[in-house]
Amino acid sequence: MPAPGNGNRDESETEPADSNREPLHPEGDRDEFDQHSAGSVERPAPQRPASDETGDTWRLFARDLLTSLLAVALLGMYLFAISGVWPPMVAIESESMEPNMNVNDLVFLMDTDRFQPADAHGETGVVAADVGAETGYEKYGASGDVIVFEPDGNEDTTPIIHRVMFWVDEGDNWCETANETGGSAYLGGLDADDEHCVAPNDGFITKGDNNNQFDQASPTQADRPVKPEWIVGTAELRIPRLGWFRLQF
Repeated sequence: MPAPGNGNRDESETEPADSNREPLHPEGDRDEFDQHSAGSVERPAPQRPASDETGDTWRLFARDLLTSLLAVALLGMYLFAISGVWPPMVAIESESMEPNMNVNDLVFLMDTDRFQPADAHGETGVVAADVGAETGYEKYGASGDVIVFEPDGNEDTTPIIHRVMFWVDEGDNWCETANETGGSAYLGGLDADDEHCVAPNDGFITKGDNNNQFDQASPTQADRPVKPEWIVGTAELRIPRLGWFRLQF
């Protein structure tokens, strides 16, 4: 009689309960699973520090500013080379030249030595209105040149931009010349016998197109004929309203 517990057991009892079950992750598929799992993870894109973005903005601003300043400097040098006058442009500040020139207009100047019209007086490079009326020479709606000059040769005063009316020699009675050229209405209170009518030097008599008297007859303007060396330049080109920017700074 067999001893208790020593009998033959069924073979099924000797096999592990899950010996015929496949592994959860077969060896051959493990790499594929791992790669798929790793690839599905979304990693956040690296972000640049705010300080770097601020630095780039300032560098771009500085570059654009320097480029603009260089362009302005080159343009100024080019205009100076053409005109021979610095600054080559002036802004109209008053109404004395209306309606041919208005407040805030920008005017390009030319040195009188750069261009010598055939009708110019001597070697001054300037055509007076009395001569222009005879030859047909006009600038800005009327006969004669418009000039920018330093009143009485004073470099510390604001230059004046007015029209050249006629030339007088030292000692001439320019009031009589004004009467002869049809300008008696612009003498103000002067009379031909007035000592002020005797020209103290050679030069041009000038007047604003919108003024009712010659500069040399006005106590608030230049009281001497304009010498050629006092002339800064002749007005050659007018750009409406663009001078507003220049007057603001």
